[in-house]
Amino acid sequence: MTTARDIMTPGTTCIGEDDDMLTAARRMAELGIGSMPICGSDNRLKGMLTDRDIVIKVLAEGRDPASVTAGELAQGKPVTIGADDDAEEILHTMGSYQVRRLPVIDGHELVGVVAVADVARAMSDRPVGDLIDAISQN
Repeated sequence: MTTARDIMTPGTTCIGEDDDMLTAARRMAELGIGSMPICGSDNRLKGMLTDRDIVIKVLAEGRDPASVTAGELAQGKPVTIGADDDAEEILHTMGSYQVRRLPVIDGHELVGVVAVADVARAMSDRPVGDLIDAISQN
């Protein structure tokens, strides 16, 4: 059985909930990534921040990226997957919530992120195609 732990990208870097969008954008650029988990001072996951969030929710609205914090953009309870959940559960969760990235949690600790690309490398074409259809709706 393939689990989230088997296919995730480990060692994920968080952006702090009090960090501003300039810091977040610079860190994403340095790391060559398009999303980061938002972590609180308690080291718990607060949400996910994407480069698209920065563009749509900050820049396009004319907000100052130096004054908008990551915590302001964290919305609701983050969608996660357990480290020992199997690939079918990953597919189901991504499809149900229409997300392309899932933070992987072991207990309350963030241990990695599973992206659609990770799933595509680990599984056959048919389930991955169904996932792409599910998350691309709307």
